[in-house]
Amino acid sequence: MTRRERLMHTLRGETVDRPPVCFYELNGVDQDPDDPDPFNVFNDPSWRPLLELTRERTDRIVLRGVPLKDTPPDPLEPLRTVERWEEDGSRFERTTLQAGKRALTMLSRRDRGVDTIWTIEHLLKDIEDFEAWLELPQAPFGGIPDTSGVVATEEQLGDSGIVCIDTADPLCHVAPLFEMSTYTIIAMTENELMHRALEKAAAHLLPRVEAVARALPGRLWRIFGPEYASPPYVPPHLFEEYVTHYVTPMVEAIQRYGGYARVHSHGNLRAILEHIAATGCSGLDPIEPPPQGDVTLGYVRERYGEQMVLFGNLEVSDIENLPTPQFAEKVATALREGTAGKGRGLVVMPSSAPYGRDIAPLTLRNYEEIVKQVESFAIQ
Repeated sequence: MTRRERLMHTLRGETVDRPPVCFYELNGVDQDPDDPDPFNVFNDPSWRPLLELTRERTDRIVLRGVPLKDTPPDPLEPLRTVERWEEDGSRFERTTLQAGKRALTMLSRRDRGVDTIWTIEHLLKDIEDFEAWLELPQAPFGGIPDTSGVVATEEQLGDSGIVCIDTADPLCHVAPLFEMSTYTIIAMTENELMHRALEKAAAHLLPRVEAVARALPGRLWRIFGPEYASPPYVPPHLFEEYVTHYVTPMVEAIQRYGGYARVHSHGNLRAILEHIAATGCSGLDPIEPPPQGDVTLGYVRERYGEQMVLFGNLEVSDIENLPTPQFAEKVATALREGTAGKGRGLVVMPSSAPYGRDIAPLTLRNYEEIVKQVESFAIQ
């Protein structure tokens, strides 16, 4: 069974020789150890063995967004200015958006030793900013999906893996506009404004998902953003309002063209699992184990495993910190619980990936342990 066949059989709920194993963002395609850019952490020699392990022995799932071409003009373009500069070994970007009489500003920073972008000033600071943002013009939806990136990546992967189309949900277009504590207060106290904002985001997002799903049928998708409405940030009934209501039509569009919709939600799941399942999704990740989450993989498998492929549930902090004998027990537990009883399938996967410049020998040994156990595991 090829790696691509193994993944597609799992998505369809069919028999496989063993569970697929994926290293999440690490795919051996997007990480270039030969790029000399000082902000490219992957050019550190310590990354090479892990990237080789990823390319040669994992069932690769490569995340890809799908841009649109021939879109209508963006009415915000003349209202937006962007400044970029480097200072003290970091790259900064400041965006200013003129919203009526208010100047909305956002500042981000990227450091040389960390593969992430930090938002150090959020665009919206208060209700008045939110109301001004809601009044900004929005172009009508239009454009044609540019499928070339997905097709080229699939050709590059060959039989070693698949592409997963990546999209935010409406909540992920709204919540990150605020600092987290401001967002949670507004989410719980300004229900009408939140729904106006989510409807505004959905007006573009849903037809986009429909168009891409039609142009690229039968693919796996990841829908990210639902965790913004998970406990303890907001109560479970708001997950139903802010996520299930808006994600369900996205899932339906993806499935209409033979695709597989996977919901991404870190942290606590127990109180919102029924609302996730209500979207009709056919996958869930990363199903973090306690104490990072509040349910075991076995709990999810028993209740929703026949509906959803379970992607998880190894914690990246355990990969980086646990002695290998202790970590090996975590891998064995995930394999046992994720395949027990009836279920659509399991993809063994960490909750995320390392983002520092140096890969410690312990980290590499623990990644090797994952592959070793999965390759020798026989589904009962």
